[in-house]
Amino acid sequence: MSAHYRDLITQEPGKRGGRPCIRGMRIAVSDILGWLAVGMTHAEIIADYPELTEADIRAALAYAADRERRIVTASA
Repeated sequence: MSAHYRDLITQEPGKRGGRPCIRGMRIAVSDILGWLAVGMTHAEIIADYPELTEADIRAALAYAADRERRIVTASA
């Protein structure tokens, strides 16, 4: 999955402060992670933001997991 998220996660200097976003939209990876952290289900997120897909949510999770692996590896 880690290669797949690269097709869905974008970063643009002028959008959301350059934070990673979903498919060029103004929805940041951190937004999705925050919603999941407070207990929202994938279905609830998609109901609130119908422009998102299940693949977008999985991409956000894969991005976060990959970033965590890189941070841990770099500090080891």
